[in-house]
Amino acid sequence: MPGKEKMVIVGGSPLEGEVHVSGGKNTSVAVIPATLLCDEPCTIENLPDIDDVRALVDILRSLGAVVDYEPGEFMKVDPRPANGYQVGYRDAQRLRASYYLIGALLGRQGRAEVAFPGGCKIGQRPIDQHLKGFNALGAETDERGGTIIAEAEELNGSDVFFDMVTVGGTINVMLAACKAMGTTVLHNAAKEPHIVDLANFLNSMGANVRGAGTDLIRIKGTPYLHGSTYAVIPDQIETGTLMIAAAATHGDVVITGCIPTHMEALSAKLLEMGVRVTDSDDAIRVRISSAHRAVNVKTQVYPGFPTDLQQPMSALLTTAHGTSIIQETIFESRFKHMDELIRMGAQIRVVDRTAIIEGVPQLLGAPVTATDLRAGAALLVAGLMAKGETEIYEPEYIDRGYEHIEKKLRALGASIRRESIES
Repeated sequence: MPGKEKMVIVGGSPLEGEVHVSGGKNTSVAVIPATLLCDEPCTIENLPDIDDVRALVDILRSLGAVVDYEPGEFMKVDPRPANGYQVGYRDAQRLRASYYLIGALLGRQGRAEVAFPGGCKIGQRPIDQHLKGFNALGAETDERGGTIIAEAEELNGSDVFFDMVTVGGTINVMLAACKAMGTTVLHNAAKEPHIVDLANFLNSMGANVRGAGTDLIRIKGTPYLHGSTYAVIPDQIETGTLMIAAAATHGDVVITGCIPTHMEALSAKLLEMGVRVTDSDDAIRVRISSAHRAVNVKTQVYPGFPTDLQQPMSALLTTAHGTSIIQETIFESRFKHMDELIRMGAQIRVVDRTAIIEGVPQLLGAPVTATDLRAGAALLVAGLMAKGETEIYEPEYIDRGYEHIEKKLRALGASIRRESIES
C-alpha cells in the first residue's frame, strides 16, 4: 500500500501558456454505471484518469462485467456477463456516485443492494428523492444495515415529481426509467451539462430520452439497448478551476478543449472582478493586468454559479480589493476550507451559510489540509497565489476529481511537486 503524500507548492509565479481540459468527472461517474443498462458491449472515450473512475472500474468487474480500461484512451465494457447486484461497503465508500449503481442495476435486472455511498463530507446529501422516484416506478425500497435495497418485478413508467432540484436523483431515476415499461416524466429535473451528456449517451445506445437540459425530462422505456462508442464532454469544474487559478496568479492562460457556454456564470463573475475573459468555439483565455475587485457570489443550481466552484473562487477572493460575500445555498458544510485559508493569512468570517471575505494584499504559504475534493482545489489555488511554500496534506481528495493536475500546472509554470510523508 503506497505511503501518505503531501503536495508542495512554491507560489507567486503567474500561470502562462496553454492547457487542455480532461473529460468530465461528473459525466463519467454517471455514464460508467449506465453501461450496465446496455445489452451489448460499448466503449467510452475521453474519460479522465482519476480515482473515482478507477473505483467504478473495480465495481463493474465485481458485478461480473468485463472491463478493458486504458487510462487516458478508452474503456470497453461488456456488461452481458454481469449478474451481480450487490455493491459492498468498501467499494461504495470510495465515491459518492456509487449510488448510481442503484438506478442502473434496478433498470438492468430489477434488484440492487448498494451500501451507502462515500465521497466528500460537505453536508447532508440525502437520497430520499432518489428513492421516491424508484417507488414511483414501482420498486420497493428499504434501508437495512447501511445498505439501500431496491427491487421490482417490473418497472413501469410514471410521473416523478421531485420536491427539490436534485442532480443525483435526476440521474438515478433516469437510469432506472430507461428500461421501464412505458413513459416516465421527471418534473423539476436538474439541468446540469452532465445530465444532458448522460442522456446523449443513453440515446446513442437506442434509449429514448427527451428534454434533458430542461426541468421536464421524458423517458420512454426501451427493452433492448445496443452497443455504442461515446466520448464524454469536457470537465466543467476543471475548466473553472483553471480559469480561477489563471486569474489568481495574474497569469495569461488559454484553456482548450472546453465548452465556454458551460462557464457563463463563472465568466460573468470574473469579468465583474476586472479579469479579462475571451472565448472561441472550444477555448477560453483568462488574463489579468490589474488588481481584481471584490464581488458577491451565490451558489445556485445550473445555470447559476456552481457550488463546486465556490471553494476555488473563495481562494481567489481572499486578495480581491474590498469585501466579498459568498452565500452557499446547496451544501451546508462547504466552508471547511475557510479555516485553512485563514491559516494562510486570509481574513474571513463565516456566519451560517455566508462567508464574508475582506481582501488582503497577500496570502502566505503554510501547511494546510484538504477536507474534500473542491476544498483541495481551493488550497491549490491559494498555494499558487501565496508567497512562499504551501504544503497540502490529504491530496488524495484532489486526485478524486482532477486528472494529473500537477503536470498541467507545471506546464503553465507552477512550482508544484509531491513528497512522501515520513511516518
